[in-house]
Amino acid sequence: MFTLPIGDDVVLAPLEPWRAAEFAAHLDRARPHITPWVGAGFRAEGEDAARAVLQRYADGQARDDARIYGIWWDGTLVGGAMFVSLDAGRGVCEVGCWLEPAAEGRGLVTRTVARLIDWAVDVRGIDRVEWVTLARNVRSVNVARRLGMSRDGVLRAAAPGPDGRQDSEIWSVLATEWRQHREHLRR
Repeated sequence: MFTLPIGDDVVLAPLEPWRAAEFAAHLDRARPHITPWVGAGFRAEGEDAARAVLQRYADGQARDDARIYGIWWDGTLVGGAMFVSLDAGRGVCEVGCWLEPAAEGRGLVTRTVARLIDWAVDVRGIDRVEWVTLARNVRSVNVARRLGMSRDGVLRAAAPGPDGRQDSEIWSVLATEWRQHREHLRR
């Protein structure tokens, strides 16, 4: 099975439907923390709903337009990253991530998403990698900055929220920029 080390005792691997029980348990731990930041389709409760999320990404991978990966720290699923969309023909993809609180502050998201960007740019020939986040999600904005992304703009009142509509920000890095920036990340 494919796994990619991203740190001491931390690996990145495909998050497939057969891992639904593990994913559901992880979401139970992460849900209070990630709910303000993720869409309704990703707040799955229970094993069947978790399997449906993973199957949606498996179907996307089969169509070559989405993928999802888990981050395992010392054998426990603690988060993940995904290609929310992938369009190799247009040369554009969107990446996203999530992490449960116990794994925060270790640089796991930045290293994980950097690996996804490497693959998108070097293997799939993607020219533009996008990152969409709620404007008030400071941690997500900081990841975009660490990845060398530029803020392209704000979509005002683009996302529903518990207290009304919220602004979203679109960040991106171009392949030429990424090739220069990733050397800075590895120092």
